[in-house]
Amino acid sequence: SSFACKQMAMNKHKPWIETSYHGVITENTDIVLLDPPLVALDKDAPIPYAGEICAFNIHGLEAPFEAVVLNGTSGEGQLRARGLVDCELQKEYTFIIQAHDCGSGPGGTEGKKSHKAVVHIQVNDVNEFAPVFREPQYRAAVTEGKIYDSILQVEATDQDCSPQYSQICNYQIITTNTPFAIDRNGNIRNTEKLSYDRQQQYEIQVTAWDCGQKRALHSVPVCIDVKPVCKPGWQGWNKRVDYEPGTGSKQLFPKMHLETCGGLLSSVRTTVELQTSHIGKGCDRETYSEKSLQKLCGASSGSTDLLPAPSTATNWTASLVTDSGRDSDLIFRFEGHQAAKIPDWVVPQNLTDQFTIATWMKHGPSPGLRAEKETLLCNSDKTEMNRHHYSLYVHNCRLVFLLRRDFTQVDTFRPAEFHWKLEQICDKEWHYYVINVEFPVVTLYVDGVTYDPYLVTDDWPIHPSQIDVQLTVGACWQGVENEDIQVTKPRFTQYFRGSLSGLTIRPGKIESQKVISCLQACKEGLDINSLESLDKNIKFHFNPAQSILVMEGEDLENMNAAVRKVSYINSRQFPTPGIRRLHISTAVQCFGEDTCITIPDIDAVVMVLQPSEPRITITGVERLSWPASDLREPGGIALFQDLHIISTVTRADATAHDTAHRPGVLEEIIHNLDYCDILVLGEELRLGQESLQLQRSALLGKHLDATNSTSGMSIYGVDSMSNYEQVIRQVHYSNWQPGQVTERRFRLTCSELNGRYTSNEFNLEVSVPHYFCPATHFQTLVSYVSVTCLSSSFILDSGVPSAATVVIVMCIAALVVVVVLGIYRIHLTHQQEVKFAEMAKETDTTWDDSALTITVNPMEVGGISSLEDDVL
Repeated sequence: SSFACKQMAMNKHKPWIETSYHGVITENTDIVLLDPPLVALDKDAPIPYAGEICAFNIHGLEAPFEAVVLNGTSGEGQLRARGLVDCELQKEYTFIIQAHDCGSGPGGTEGKKSHKAVVHIQVNDVNEFAPVFREPQYRAAVTEGKIYDSILQVEATDQDCSPQYSQICNYQIITTNTPFAIDRNGNIRNTEKLSYDRQQQYEIQVTAWDCGQKRALHSVPVCIDVKPVCKPGWQGWNKRVDYEPGTGSKQLFPKMHLETCGGLLSSVRTTVELQTSHIGKGCDRETYSEKSLQKLCGASSGSTDLLPAPSTATNWTASLVTDSGRDSDLIFRFEGHQAAKIPDWVVPQNLTDQFTIATWMKHGPSPGLRAEKETLLCNSDKTEMNRHHYSLYVHNCRLVFLLRRDFTQVDTFRPAEFHWKLEQICDKEWHYYVINVEFPVVTLYVDGVTYDPYLVTDDWPIHPSQIDVQLTVGACWQGVENEDIQVTKPRFTQYFRGSLSGLTIRPGKIESQKVISCLQACKEGLDINSLESLDKNIKFHFNPAQSILVMEGEDLENMNAAVRKVSYINSRQFPTPGIRRLHISTAVQCFGEDTCITIPDIDAVVMVLQPSEPRITITGVERLSWPASDLREPGGIALFQDLHIISTVTRADATAHDTAHRPGVLEEIIHNLDYCDILVLGEELRLGQESLQLQRSALLGKHLDATNSTSGMSIYGVDSMSNYEQVIRQVHYSNWQPGQVTERRFRLTCSELNGRYTSNEFNLEVSVPHYFCPATHFQTLVSYVSVTCLSSSFILDSGVPSAATVVIVMCIAALVVVVVLGIYRIHLTHQQEVKFAEMAKETDTTWDDSALTITVNPMEVGGISSLEDDVL
């Protein structure tokens, strides 16, 4: 016990440590670096145990640290983490630490404690986490034409605990070639003005770095929409509208509306123009011949076509320049040095106080400073003098009609020149001109609209003379004229520069406005779909050709609804494919404002798609055999009694998945024809011996006419295939001397749209077999019997009984044969009459022998014969 007391007496002092410690530990490690170092001092040293340090005790709220004694004698200790320390969970720790000496013996029995020291530990961060953006994507909208300081701001975060590793130090746009930039705070701006027309949306990728240079694992998409600056104008329309032939009326702008950018309008006026100047003669018309069109429109008969297609019979247009244009529209182009003399036999001789001149004309401004007169049509003296009796010419974009009447007893001034000044004359577009003369009143129609002359010049009548006149087209014929004793040769003057088509003169009658409108009527144009639903406050107006539509209204919504009803229509069964340009101009008025918004014009196109092309097929019996006696009959034989004409188109098979290998479906369609030609193959028909015939009654009630010659027959006019069938079935062939012909061959072809679509060539062969002719042999036999029986009387008179008996028997036998043959002949004749009667009944024709005429080759008589007689 005395030893123990001694020991206790020796442990006089408590250990000593610093009052506070600051430590640092890096997360995910276990050693704490303390400042100052952990050292406990004891004044009892170097006494064993009493001067030694046995432990450091930590007092704290479950602080994850422990202190260990490294050297009890020196009092050095170390602070360690009991587990992994995570800065993101706790950045700092504070706790109390005490040192214990060993007291009187090992284990620190009866040891002394130091004072309590505060330990403050900071956890050092490791850059574990990469930046992550707050949003999965960003979106913003900008208005075109502006530069923004900041369009939007992107933001990334970092879960690291320290400012160094948790702060975002840099952002970057990784999409190349974009008109955008980003700053260190994530603000995105545009580096140039954006255009809605060029690009409506941009998508860029953005990444981020923390201050420890750790990059985000995933970039973020940023969508930037470009909004157009509000511009007044039409919106919601397509630049191209496809039109399927045969679909009637199609709306052009079903979703269109006018954007006014908040401006209040008092009225809107919209003009829609369909531009078709490149289609045929200014629009999509049916391109039948001029004669067919006149018949279709109910025009008066007797017009003379001065510019027909060149042919053997109409050779005066052969030297002119033709431009077939679209769909065989016959156009003559005059370039200032072409003209044609109209033959005297063609020129209408009976122009009275009433007549009509009509033509299509395309003309531009005259070249040169001093414009010359340009003559379309001129009737002047052929020789000796240079008087113009009547003429139609263009001068300085004026149309002038000259009409000089012959001198009468009344020697007074008469109207002689009629002038019209119109923009259409020099606008390089096709227009239809009709001059109706009801002397002294002259009216001009241009595209169906009437114009009175702005100037009428009076002049003396011209004195009558015996000088022949010359009618010319494209220039004026100047006869020989004495000028200062110099003789000028006859020549053309005042040449026309432009294009003409369908130039006709109709003497003795003026044409009605209804017929004129029909002749120039367009098969395509603008239309208003559902006219009855159009608001009553909307005013609208079409021009006569329905190529321009003007609409006006005060209410914007009503105007929008009206424009959406504007449609395109093409009533042709086989329209010309291609584009039709549309131009829309709009004028607006605002309430009491000097300046008002301007609406830009619109240009669009209607694309007329390719129509299904028809295939016209003629079928029937191709070989006929007729006895010669039938050819000699008054009505001859019907050539095409079982003729059939059909037309088919190939439609795409909607059920076919592989259209390249599966043919389309044939579908029969109905359309008109405009001519069918029956051509004699080989040698022409012999005049006076054989002919083709067609009763005039076969054409009654149809829009058909026919011409006939020794080379064949032409049936023409716009009419149905069934009417053509009926007429062609009634074409007969007669031959009064069939013995010279063993066979005849004919070829039939038909056309639609002036040769745009033609049929197959249907060939027919008629053979004439020369059989045993009972009639001829019957007459021979009768003659033989007569001679024999006369001889028998001579024999009887000579007194030879045996010979007489033989002759009598022969005469009786011959007589029996004659009687039998006679009965047979009567029967045969009756059969032929019945057969012919049936044929006439089938063709609904009553043949009249007295009305039969033979029409010959028009080239042999100087012209084409027409249906003047009952039979062609």
